[in-house]
Amino acid sequence: MNKTQNPEPLTGLELLTKVKELGNLSKEEKARECGYYTVTKNGIERVNMMKFLNALIDAEGIELDGTTGSNGRGGRSASYRISVQSNGNLLIGSAYTKKMGLTPGDEFEITLGRKHIHLKQVNSDGTVDDEE
Repeated sequence: MNKTQNPEPLTGLELLTKVKELGNLSKEEKARECGYYTVTKNGIERVNMMKFLNALIDAEGIELDGTTGSNGRGGRSASYRISVQSNGNLLIGSAYTKKMGLTPGDEFEITLGRKHIHLKQVNSDGTVDDEE
């Protein structure tokens, strides 16, 4: 095993899920477990807290640079636009899930079209909710 190989850090929903699983670990330990460290030529591990914290901010969908414009009320409003992340994931932010009243564990059926994706909520009995 090559000791100097750096890990591929988690992003998006994978990162948020892993951080929650790690519970009471310190920030540095969480960052390391999520892949936010590098291994020097001498085999020394260095945790990159700034990249870790920035990835958490991005995963939560928080805009700190003001690029979405200000509506004067604070907070972030849903823009109804998302981008594919560098790891290929599409992350739907909490602004949308809160607006729909979704909770962790809610399931969806994914249907792919030529240039669109449909998400339909799966009911607790396993049936698909066709209400739009």
